[in-house]
Amino acid sequence: MKAAAIILSGGKSSRMGTNKALLKINEKTNIERLIETLKVHFDDIILVTNEPEHYQFLGVKLVADHYPNKGPLAGFHAGLTASSYDVNFIVACDMPFVTGALAETLVNNINHYDAVVPVINGKIQTLCAVFQKSTVKKIEECIENGRLPIKHLLDHLNVLSLSEKELQAYSNGDIERVFFNMNYPHEYEEAKRWFEANQQGR
Repeated sequence: MKAAAIILSGGKSSRMGTNKALLKINEKTNIERLIETLKVHFDDIILVTNEPEHYQFLGVKLVADHYPNKGPLAGFHAGLTASSYDVNFIVACDMPFVTGALAETLVNNINHYDAVVPVINGKIQTLCAVFQKSTVKKIEECIENGRLPIKHLLDHLNVLSLSEKELQAYSNGDIERVFFNMNYPHEYEEAKRWFEANQQGR
């Protein structure tokens, strides 16, 4: 697929208390699991991190924020700037159940839009979405003007929103699990239980 996958791993993980990307589920780190899922579908994988020393073993392109301490929007900027592709799937490192089919579906819907963003049960999923590389200039404007919430960026883009009903078929039957993200230790434990249950059910 002529698109890149950009994984954001620049957060401080303060609520988890440890690096979320390197937490293990069934002996494999979360970031390894995500990369394995995405590399089947994408021509390039870019990992945005301000601690590249922790991720050298992955063998993917590593880039750092151009605007440190500016949140996820700075990660968007760094990843899109480094990308060689017009179309880019952007995802947070703490989403262990993202499927390649879902990512590919979002990419295939980009058409003339600036971005394709899922809206699941009324919640905008900006950290599992597709953005055109051409949005970099608008992202720079938002950062330099202090408008860091991604919602401010979306207000200035031509965005296609896709609901859970439209994406259900690409989620292995459990759309909420696909968009599950781990912020706290109890959510990490929940993710491990889900994975173990799924493995036993095969």
